[in-house]
Amino acid sequence: MSVMLVYEMFIPFVIFITICFYFLERRWKTSKHWQYIKNLPCPKAYPIIGTARLEDSVGLFKRDRIRAKEFYPIYKLWSFHVYFVCLVSPEDIELVLNNVQHNTKSDIYNFLHGWLGTGLLTSSGSKWHKRRKILTPAFHFSILQQFIDIFNQETENLVRVFEDNCHESYIDVVKPITDFTLYSIGETSLGVKLNEYPSSDTYKKAVYEYGHNLTYRIVRPWFYTDFVYSFTTKSKSDRAAIKVLHEFSTKVIKERKKVGVASEHISSISYSGKKRLAMLDLMLTAKNEGADIDDEGIREEVDTFMFEGHDTTSMAICYTLMALANEPEIQDEIRREIHEIIGDSSKKPTFSNLGELKFTERCIKECLRLYPSVPFISRLSGEEIQTHSGYTIPKGANINIYIFDLHRSTHIWENPEKFDPDRFLPENVSKRHPFAYLPFSAGPRNCIGQRFAILEIKAALCGILRKFKLEAVDAPEDMVFKSDLVLRPAGEIRVKFVPRK
Repeated sequence: MSVMLVYEMFIPFVIFITICFYFLERRWKTSKHWQYIKNLPCPKAYPIIGTARLEDSVGLFKRDRIRAKEFYPIYKLWSFHVYFVCLVSPEDIELVLNNVQHNTKSDIYNFLHGWLGTGLLTSSGSKWHKRRKILTPAFHFSILQQFIDIFNQETENLVRVFEDNCHESYIDVVKPITDFTLYSIGETSLGVKLNEYPSSDTYKKAVYEYGHNLTYRIVRPWFYTDFVYSFTTKSKSDRAAIKVLHEFSTKVIKERKKVGVASEHISSISYSGKKRLAMLDLMLTAKNEGADIDDEGIREEVDTFMFEGHDTTSMAICYTLMALANEPEIQDEIRREIHEIIGDSSKKPTFSNLGELKFTERCIKECLRLYPSVPFISRLSGEEIQTHSGYTIPKGANINIYIFDLHRSTHIWENPEKFDPDRFLPENVSKRHPFAYLPFSAGPRNCIGQRFAILEIKAALCGILRKFKLEAVDAPEDMVFKSDLVLRPAGEIRVKFVPRK
């Protein structure tokens, strides 16, 4: 065993036991803040280390699901000096997401600052408001309409990949779909063709590596301090990944600057006499016009949108294909709707066509219920919260919101494991709590790109289902997930593609 490994495993642990033993005991006994936390239900805990377990990412994901069921609607997790209030019920979740006092992301998001800085995902306060104001016009419907041609072209490229490999007994859809979403976000929001970048695969690997390291760090509170974590091999791995990620996004920005803001790119259009720009062009123009954003700020947002714009949508499409492969009748109904609205396979869908695919959209929503791309989010309480379950969450508490468990809760959904797109008929939606379904979060900090994502998923399904019948290889009950930045599978997502005659 190396000296470095001994340091990582034992020395930080001993230091924290020594320091925390004294201070935790005092705080739990005397602090009103900690009395509120102490009153919350809690899984089995041990002195000092609390509920922490040294598990791999698969074990952590499984344990979180068990805890959410056992302690619904609220419980706490804690270890050493760190604790999290965990919410699963829509009533309590609404108190957090629908109140601007709780807009600040929790301490967990600090681990992303090395990569994403304080962009739209991780910033708070006035900086978040300014960035949101700058970026919101980039997702106006007039901009989204211009993206359809790109979605259609990238879908054609994706279909060719499946055609080249459909003779195989199955295709692991993760890589081709991730390529599709990465190239789509590159050409639409960034104005560059990422499929011409030889480093695209290296970028994706760096994203996976960073997410893996983040999960490792989360379950080891003695690494929450940057100084202690900086001596670990995982920190070294993070620095290498960040170097790759930042070099990639910096190259994207430089390439776009060479072309010139809104020159020949489809992102520059006129709407009601006002020029509208896609995301990167919008920021470059805003900087030139004196807005409160500099080159570092632009890179923060490019990093954020490249990650969120490709990885989350990629997982959504992958799970959708797997789910539809297991639902042949629903798959056929989607194909019939596509044919009725768009016509034969030689016709490409328009923006209007995609908006008319109501049954398809209900199926996408049901897939996002079962497989939310972001399985949990976390906030910092900006003021004291009196929950519907009768507990008090003190100001300054880290609050975890478990979207995966919310979407599969038997307290909300009848037969929650069943794939049923009728859950999203208007009459059924109106009967549910408005915060029972949160694939794109909710409230002031909801996902700015949700309409973009739905359009992209629809376009992909149109191209794929017109060319192929999907047959099941992996069943939903066989899927194994692991804790990560997104809902990532522990293995492959396998689907059989049968060409339609």
